[in-house]
Amino acid sequence: MSADSLPPVIEAARTIKRHWNGILHWHETKIVNGILEGINSLVQAAKAKARGYRSSRNLKAMIYLIAGKLELALPT
Repeated sequence: MSADSLPPVIEAARTIKRHWNGILHWHETKIVNGILEGINSLVQAAKAKARGYRSSRNLKAMIYLIAGKLELALPT
C-alpha cells in the first residue's frame, strides 16, 4: 500500500468509528434509515391533518389511524 492510498483508508476507518453505534443498531434490528424516514413522513402527515385539534391525544390517535393502515369499514 502506497502512502497516497493511506489517507482514504484512514478516513473510512474514522467514518466507521463515528457511526459504530448505528451499525450495531442496524445489525440487531435490521431497520434501515429509509423505513424510519417513511414512518417519520407518516407522522408528519398526521400532524398536518391534526391541526386544529385541541390535544396531543388527538394527534396520537391520528398517527395511529394513518400509520397503522387500519381498514375501517362502516357497519352494514
